[in-house]
Amino acid sequence: MKQLPPLPDYDNCLVNLANSMLVHFGAETTAPTLPLADSYLAKGYKNVVVLLLDAMGISILEKHLSSDGFFRSHLAGSYSSVFPPTTVAATTSVTSGLFPCESAWLGWDEYFPQLGKNVTVYTNSEQIQEAGSPFALEKDVRLDENGCPDIEPIRPIEGFHAGFKFTPYESIVTKMKNASSEAFFSSPYVEPNPQDLDAILGRVTDLCREPGKKFIYAYWNEPDGTMHKTGTTSKETHEVITALEKRVEEFASTLSDTLLFITADHGHMDSKNLCILDYPEIMKCLVRMPSIEPRSLNLFIKDEYKEGFPVLFEKTFGDKFWLVPKEEVIEKQLFGRGNESPIFRDMLGDFLAIAISDTSLFNTHKEAALMPGGHAGLTKEELEIPLIAVELK
Repeated sequence: MKQLPPLPDYDNCLVNLANSMLVHFGAETTAPTLPLADSYLAKGYKNVVVLLLDAMGISILEKHLSSDGFFRSHLAGSYSSVFPPTTVAATTSVTSGLFPCESAWLGWDEYFPQLGKNVTVYTNSEQIQEAGSPFALEKDVRLDENGCPDIEPIRPIEGFHAGFKFTPYESIVTKMKNASSEAFFSSPYVEPNPQDLDAILGRVTDLCREPGKKFIYAYWNEPDGTMHKTGTTSKETHEVITALEKRVEEFASTLSDTLLFITADHGHMDSKNLCILDYPEIMKCLVRMPSIEPRSLNLFIKDEYKEGFPVLFEKTFGDKFWLVPKEEVIEKQLFGRGNESPIFRDMLGDFLAIAISDTSLFNTHKEAALMPGGHAGLTKEELEIPLIAVELK
């Protein structure tokens, strides 16, 4: 019997951190709080700031930063991301206080039963397809300048945003405001849309200088962006992470009467990438291309292949993935607890193939060639994240 990989600790995870913030600012909660954060919040600072640095997991801190540097010397402890440990699911968990099964924001690509298709939720466009692949509209293969099969043009979802229309949720900032507390975002994706780290931190500094108790959630997309392109141990990644630590330390020196939490949505790992299009026996079983992520593949299987698919998948990929039937995904509460979104179960395929090794399985050759770093699987590197607590009196 295959040994189970590490699973999220849903008593000590991002959802619990968000609910700690909700309790502290008098808003309604949907899950228990995070004791590690509660002990700091009880000290009653005027400002509470959560700065989330994308993918800066515990392993990344340990690979690049000194134990006596600003981040690691203020490390309060480690806790868990959610499943899948990826930006769409994890940042939604911390900004909503909901588990992924509740929000139904599951990953980069999601199957929406109302549309009968996979949608890239952040870009609100149909899932990209490789030209000439079985589910592509363009049947002729095109090669890019590097000789790699090219992808089809992006096809936007017209007239509405699929994620906000079919899987809406209320943010913790809105919940706090409804409870008559002051709360703000400082993120490139929320008005007033600060577009770089200096602008994001500058907005936080200005808000903290305003009178009154308040909560601020700030987000920046590094070091994730660099690690996807260059891996976790590259020179570029090291430079980004050391610069982040220096810049955040400078920023913290501008604050007073503030509790600053620095955390991550998930960790990151170095990936050996495959493309599912290179496995025709697997492809012929699929109703549509996999969704969610290359390390958490949501698989809809044709009826005639369902019984034999587990054997075929195991033969093809061995111990690289944990193939979980839909019923077991639900039974094990892999996507969390709570009141499921009405469409959550319909978004799931017949099986979920979860990476438990350093192998990822992409839908296109181009993506596989461009992304040596990844996340969304079930390894300690991807799940374990830091809670850094800086008390600024």
